[in-house]
Amino acid sequence: MERENRMSLLEQLVVQAHTDFAAATDAAALENAKAKYLGKTGQITEQMKGLGKLDPDQRKLQGAVINAAKEQIEAALIARRDALADAQMQARLNAEAIDVTLPGRGRSVGGIHPVMRTWERVEQIFASIGFDVADGPEIETDWTNFTALNSPENHPARSMQDTFYIDGADNEGKPLLLRTHTSPMQVRYARMHAPPIKVIAPGRTYRVDSDATHSPMFHQVEGLWIAEDISFADLKGVYLAFVKAFFETDDLQVRFRPSYFPFTEPSAEIDIAFGSGPLKGRWLEVSGAGQVHPTVVRNMGLDPEKYIGFAFGSGLERLTMLRYGINDLRLFYEGDLRFLKQFN
Repeated sequence: MERENRMSLLEQLVVQAHTDFAAATDAAALENAKAKYLGKTGQITEQMKGLGKLDPDQRKLQGAVINAAKEQIEAALIARRDALADAQMQARLNAEAIDVTLPGRGRSVGGIHPVMRTWERVEQIFASIGFDVADGPEIETDWTNFTALNSPENHPARSMQDTFYIDGADNEGKPLLLRTHTSPMQVRYARMHAPPIKVIAPGRTYRVDSDATHSPMFHQVEGLWIAEDISFADLKGVYLAFVKAFFETDDLQVRFRPSYFPFTEPSAEIDIAFGSGPLKGRWLEVSGAGQVHPTVVRNMGLDPEKYIGFAFGSGLERLTMLRYGINDLRLFYEGDLRFLKQFN
């Protein structure tokens, strides 16, 4: 009876999803409707979480039923998304007309994007204190993106709700993915270079997230220093020197808050506070960091009994927003020239 009730509930969810999607009149409303069913706290997601309470046979059977409902909802979502896009395009075509008598438009001089300005500035600052710059693939393997960095098999980041998986598989038959951080370059670089290792790895990263402070594609810089006698004091000194140079002020403090990351132990969040200006006295999170976990050192091909070091990761968009006083990350990617011209 419980199984029949579950099936009835899933059938109702599919019908209701079709209704909600059809009622959405624009892309924003459709994404809100999607979150109700397929988001991290959506109803289909909650149904999937409940599978752990069932015995193996029931879990397999009920999982198939839930997946079928999920596929129907996803198909309805795609169909409505395409319909809205077609309607929007048709409306534009009906509204627009070309006046061939208008004079031609001159080409304006381009400029550097604010996030790219930050990227270049970060590279210059770290190069001045002896760090190399590493670059690597944006399509990564499960091993380099997760396993080598001590992320367990059941880590939430491996969920398709958080990570973009793509067609294809690695040598172990596991799916390829768009890297969720530039941390894989730590392992890649360390396996090709002998200690001491001082390197940063800036680049694009991808996660299933989008709001005023998150983007499905964003930029990150990872830092790594491995040697025989590196400590948290070195990490604090390096990062303090970096933020002072980046924000062009000595009137700035850094603090470390205990935290957890699977690839470092101990781990910390790094906050900064300005002594003057509009952000005076406010502690602002700018990075995650910590001592490289012995398992990660071992996966780098090094002996954790001999080598020690620290790593940190900072969002380039976050640094850019703080430097220029921007409060909405989405402005970087909307292509509004009125916004972008301010930086050139």
